[in-house]
Amino acid sequence: MSIFDITSVSSKGQIVIPNKIRETMRLEPGAKLIVIQDGDNILLKPIKEPGLDQFEKIISLGDKIRNDLKLNQNDIHKAIDDVRKEERASHR
Repeated sequence: MSIFDITSVSSKGQIVIPNKIRETMRLEPGAKLIVIQDGDNILLKPIKEPGLDQFEKIISLGDKIRNDLKLNQNDIHKAIDDVRKEERASHR
């Protein structure tokens, strides 16, 4: 189902998401949205926090991969450090 409405940008760059869309999307005050610009389009996508069951699945998957690859804590810290060094180097 598509909902169409018009809103305005305030002098502070703020927009109001029309009430019907907020209700349909169950957006509460303080909800976080990711803003994506694609050509002439702007997409607002709600960021949904994972539930505890989803978080546990993510942790479990990470543990399985770590075990399958026989990684220890030092390996993980080194990988994190390497990525951070690459990020710093790419921003210079």
